[in-house]
Amino acid sequence: MTIRTARPDRGQHFRPRIHCIKKLEAIVVEMQDLKSGVKGSEQKLNVTKIPHVITGQDIITWIASKMKIETEEAHVFGTMLVAYGYIYPLQNHKKLVMCNDTSLYRFQVKLNTCFLIPAYTIYLAKRNIRKKGMLEPYEQVHYNHLHEWLNHKWDFIVMQATEQYKAGKERMKPDCVVFDCQERAYWIVNRPPRRTHSAMDCGPERLIDPSADENIFYQQAIMRSKVKSSVSLGALVKYVTNYKNHDAFLAPCLPSNPWQTDNDAYWTLNMRRVDVPTKMRVERWSFSLFELLTDLRGRDDFKIFLKKEFSGENLAFWEAAEELKWGTASSMSTKAETIFKTFLAPGAPRWINIDGRTMGLTVKGLDHPHRYVLEAAQTHVFLLMKKDTFFRYLKSPVYKDIQKKALNPEPHNFSPAQLEQNALTRSLGIHPIILWQQEEEEKAKAAAASAPVDVKAMMSKIDRKK
Repeated sequence: MTIRTARPDRGQHFRPRIHCIKKLEAIVVEMQDLKSGVKGSEQKLNVTKIPHVITGQDIITWIASKMKIETEEAHVFGTMLVAYGYIYPLQNHKKLVMCNDTSLYRFQVKLNTCFLIPAYTIYLAKRNIRKKGMLEPYEQVHYNHLHEWLNHKWDFIVMQATEQYKAGKERMKPDCVVFDCQERAYWIVNRPPRRTHSAMDCGPERLIDPSADENIFYQQAIMRSKVKSSVSLGALVKYVTNYKNHDAFLAPCLPSNPWQTDNDAYWTLNMRRVDVPTKMRVERWSFSLFELLTDLRGRDDFKIFLKKEFSGENLAFWEAAEELKWGTASSMSTKAETIFKTFLAPGAPRWINIDGRTMGLTVKGLDHPHRYVLEAAQTHVFLLMKKDTFFRYLKSPVYKDIQKKALNPEPHNFSPAQLEQNALTRSLGIHPIILWQQEEEEKAKAAAASAPVDVKAMMSKIDRKK
């Protein structure tokens, strides 16, 4: 799967969340019911009386009563309605949030925006006339871009904007205020400023649309082999049995919960790259290869085993693919080129053994690299390690040795008086960022120590000091 380079149409791509939007629309319809909905009234905005206005406090109270939820949850749900454009604010247009006070809101109506780009262009031209060229910075950028793109139709667009502006001036003052707020709220939702979160964003669009080939999906689901309920329940019981002692809600922390006792022994014993891990941590590595690789200490131990087996290139490639996937966009091309030369090119120093089809697709995709270009090859390598290397590691002396060395901390027994005293004299803990910086410094020192020494450069430095 690859990400499209074209910008998604914010106003039309609702299919991945259509079920969610249908639920929202049903709630909004109930809110507008004359008998059981939110009661609107005529309110003053500055000196203008606006009809059918509802307050944020009334909306949140109605949602909490209707859905039988807490006020905080109702507040979040109300903000969602504003973010999706079903309710718009009459006072603060730039922040699409619901305020639990006497802030004024109205229900949005469907605007005539069948063709979004021409309608948005006319809206910007009309605002440019009304504001005499003083648009918002992001609106000015859009205005200039559309002016250049639609230059052959610009006279028609300006004529339409002028006519709408003149027609708006002839309306009554309350209607002018309401329509202006409606229009602004609609375009802030559907054409938000750059680098701001919008509820209309569906995330990176893939070439495979999950809702485009529903018939194929259902055919595959029908042809898929069915699992007996007894087998499914057995797998669930096995999973619960494995993870029961590792669930913080079901089993106590050893040696103690640092949030209750103010003793940081638990954090010290479970640091990311501690020398000797605990028995529970080592036991968790045996559950699956995913658990082993997500734990940095377990991954280091797995590397030791692979080094003895002379097969560390698969794990190295998996780590490089993860770094490409989660790294910065600026370094993407450089990392992709390094990965190709190290693992995929003919005669590469750490060439990986994958099937020809996957290799061809991966090498072809590296011509235009993106975050997911190595996904197929990474999955193939992961499955190879899962089927073969992982089980050999669990039987190896490396894993058995770390099991013997693993610590089994004794539980701390604090009396209620000691716990109360610890709460009163609570000390400041080490910030995770500081720990991360320390680990990065150690990695940099280790990399510098393992790098080859340039004798000429060292001699030149010594001569300069003399």
